[in-house]
Amino acid sequence: MKKELEVIAFNIASCKIAQEAGADRIELCANPYEGGTTPSYGMIAEARKSTSIQLFPIIRPRGGDFLYSDEEFNAMIQDIEACKLMKCDGVVIGMLLENGTIDVERSTKLVSAAGLMEVTFHRAFDRVIDPFVALEHVIAMGCKRILTSGLKPNVMEGMLMLKSLVKAAADRITIMPGSGVRANNIVELAETTGAKAFHSSARISIPSEMKQTNAEMKEELLQISLDFNEVKELKYNLLNILN
Repeated sequence: MKKELEVIAFNIASCKIAQEAGADRIELCANPYEGGTTPSYGMIAEARKSTSIQLFPIIRPRGGDFLYSDEEFNAMIQDIEACKLMKCDGVVIGMLLENGTIDVERSTKLVSAAGLMEVTFHRAFDRVIDPFVALEHVIAMGCKRILTSGLKPNVMEGMLMLKSLVKAAADRITIMPGSGVRANNIVELAETTGAKAFHSSARISIPSEMKQTNAEMKEELLQISLDFNEVKELKYNLLNILN
């Protein structure tokens, strides 16, 4: 398996930065302060037009937990259909049942709706009651990779679980560590866990360029964007890890 770097983009500018800095894949999201939700049709279309690297919109109709209503599930199906029409390379999904197991029935329907697009199961995985049972379910559903921090808030805390998941996956699915992956720890993560694909937000805050602001509003109006140099260093370090 080749080494891969996926980064999050919360706006169109970040998509261009991701490509120029050498990332292999973009997870396209809206609403960074909710952990990422499904981007708009227009945002996906512009991101696809602006980049040629892999583009995976997240299919998540709201923030909060990963227990969805039938109406939310129907919206997810329609969003996946839209991603196919816009020639996305894949989508990112995650659904759980209230007992902390994978919602296998409806997740399988999402994978089926994706057709030839690849499917990543996102960090809903970090909320499961038994990660090794969940791993087998996600493999059986036909997902290509699992984004996980090892059931901990960040990858450094979850390293031992990540190592165990990589071993249990046995090349049947890609375990992709994410949450806290940076240029200064990616080598240690790779060497400890055996993972070859990594996910990073590499985020920075960009101040507004507005010349006129209302001081009475007491707001900064920051944008979340990608740090070009961080992405470039992440990819460099990843490519130079000894096998």
